[in-house]
Amino acid sequence: MKQGSTHILRGVVVLIGLIVLALCIFALPAGIYSDNTGYYALILGGLYVPAVPFFFALYQAFKLLDYIDQDKAFSKLSVKALKNIKYCAFIISALFAAGQPYVFYAADRDDAPGVALIGFVIIGASFVIATFAGVLQKLLQNAMDIKKENDLTV
Repeated sequence: MKQGSTHILRGVVVLIGLIVLALCIFALPAGIYSDNTGYYALILGGLYVPAVPFFFALYQAFKLLDYIDQDKAFSKLSVKALKNIKYCAFIISALFAAGQPYVFYAADRDDAPGVALIGFVIIGASFVIATFAGVLQKLLQNAMDIKKENDLTV
């Protein structure tokens, strides 16, 4: 594969990271310390916790793109990066699921049922990403096993 063929994907990963970082630096503190936040201040503060596995998953995606550029796409390093992305997505989904009861409570107190829907969307999206990364991990592992078997055949 040609060196640098993943520049657009790298740009997307960096852009997503910058957007989430800007939200963590500017939007979340403004929301937490606002007088109008009410019961949602705890929810906004809790959004910093899933940010850690999110940024680790972005780092793993960046490493995976490096492996692709170095023609190491079919390596144990790529499988490990996909495995880490899968675990991070499951952790994010679990963290949001654990916080969902408080979101229900806050939404009920504020009479805003749509807020609970946002949590379910994030849980579902994280679960889909984890599932997709798991499928890619298995596919890549199977391809590596077939390649190793063919290399041993004379």
